[in-house]
Amino acid sequence: MDITLADTTETIVKGGRDLFPLLPKAFEGIKTIGVIGWGSQAPAQAQNLRDSLAEAGSDIKVSIGLREGSSSFSEARAVGFSEDKGTLGEMFKVISNSDLVILLISDAAQAKMYKDIFKAMKPGATLGLSHGFLLGYLDSIGETFPPNMDVIAVCPKGMGPSVRRLYEQGKKVNGAGINASFAVHQNVSGKATDLALGWGVALGSPFMFETTLRSEYRSDIYGERGILLGAVHGIVESLFRRYVRQGMTPEQAFTESSESITGNIVKVISLKGIKAVYDMLNPSDKKIFQQAYSASYKPAKEILQEIYDEVSSGNEIRTVIMHGQRINNYPVGKIDGTFTWQVGEKVRATRDESKIPLNPFTAGVYIATMMAQIDVLAEAGHPYSEIVNESVIEAVDSLCPYMHYRGVAFMVDNCSFTAKTGSRKWAPRFDYILEQLAYTAVDNGKPIDTNLISAFENNKVHGAVTECCKLRPSVDISVGSQSSTKEIVIQ
Repeated sequence: MDITLADTTETIVKGGRDLFPLLPKAFEGIKTIGVIGWGSQAPAQAQNLRDSLAEAGSDIKVSIGLREGSSSFSEARAVGFSEDKGTLGEMFKVISNSDLVILLISDAAQAKMYKDIFKAMKPGATLGLSHGFLLGYLDSIGETFPPNMDVIAVCPKGMGPSVRRLYEQGKKVNGAGINASFAVHQNVSGKATDLALGWGVALGSPFMFETTLRSEYRSDIYGERGILLGAVHGIVESLFRRYVRQGMTPEQAFTESSESITGNIVKVISLKGIKAVYDMLNPSDKKIFQQAYSASYKPAKEILQEIYDEVSSGNEIRTVIMHGQRINNYPVGKIDGTFTWQVGEKVRATRDESKIPLNPFTAGVYIATMMAQIDVLAEAGHPYSEIVNESVIEAVDSLCPYMHYRGVAFMVDNCSFTAKTGSRKWAPRFDYILEQLAYTAVDNGKPIDTNLISAFENNKVHGAVTECCKLRPSVDISVGSQSSTKEIVIQ
């Protein structure tokens, strides 16, 4: 269906369980789907594909391919995949036997093994990706995918646990699921688009928006360094220290910063849009919001523009690869032992959801950063469907619920290597620039920039967010029993 987002019309493809009977036609010619890896996305996607195809009456086999000796074999067996059924095996054997190879190993592993993977694929097989990192890497070294294969992508806009959890909720509520982007990078067979859409429907996506694989990796890698992960990490650290200096107890400071974002601000955005947070404030709180927004927008945008330039030039991808080459000598530590996150653990243990505030200063800083991210993407020519998904929906409907349940530190410590590398690199930059430029401007009485506030109030993205809010999952993600520390992949 066509929807109007800001001043553009985009085509959104609706999913839903009522479309499952069309899956055999979409997957025509596919006998075996090989899901390679067992990180965050792979368990969810493999189970969703298997269950959807079975419900559609298809005999397509979904097989898991893992490294020889991988400890994940036992986890795959625990959810019904097995060597005896031919649905579990060594990764290159599974690749060579599959008509659709869905490559869900880590970004670093893809960059290291892509030549062997391409070589192992049988003639006529399709390569499926859920992230454009591999294209970004190939771009950075001047290489391309083999020209004789279809290359498609379906990229769920949330973590693997969310993809599975909402799919299971969707068994009772049609339309529950994680929305996704899709891209057809190479269409040698002429059937690649149907296959990509079938894959998205089988994952349970309630709607899908079209992008390009290159646009996807730029917006995605950029977004996780920004408001999805890196920026929110830096914002909380800086606000927590600021509020403690102003005389709050550590527990209150954490509540007014992190808890206010993940437990209140994003809930309003999810249901009513970004501007709704601003509109609901009383006059005195609205002035506080304006002060924080006015002071924070340009410093945040300075960092966000730098991130986008680093990603689009290939520099950020090279950083991830080089970091991976050092990892044995310099393993990545955790951040959850610092004072901020230890206080957060105590706050969550005694949390009363009804008493979580919507702090107007916190809202101004957070929303200024979100809007700056949106504006950088818009200025770079990304479609509004991608902008809203990568800057708003994934933050408020997928990631922040998990941050609220387990903490921002948990998210940073357990996300994918690519996201973790980016968050740890850029979060301090947001922290420092807000501390040095934004908060000092407020404290020194710098006047509110009324042009910035007007630009916020009249930004075209608000209409696009409102339309996208209508397409949000029909139920909230259930996170209450989430206990896995398996690496979270942000797509």
